[in-house]
Amino acid sequence: MTLDKAKRGQILKILNIPDAKIKAQAIRFGISEGEMVVCSEVIPLGPIIIRKNNQEIALGRNLAKQITVISN
Repeated sequence: MTLDKAKRGQILKILNIPDAKIKAQAIRFGISEGEMVVCSEVIPLGPIIIRKNNQEIALGRNLAKQITVISN
């Protein structure tokens, strides 16, 4: 599934970030393929907020649609 379909509280493993620019930006935030993150909030018609360690990151829907994840 893609990140935009995540539900609040789900623990997710990032499987694939296809675009090189997006991947580079995600790495700057400490997120890469294989990382475990928690979906901390889903704002209707807005961003998906994920948490890794003590950091929260808001990802726009269009970006989230491109990131493949699996629920644990």
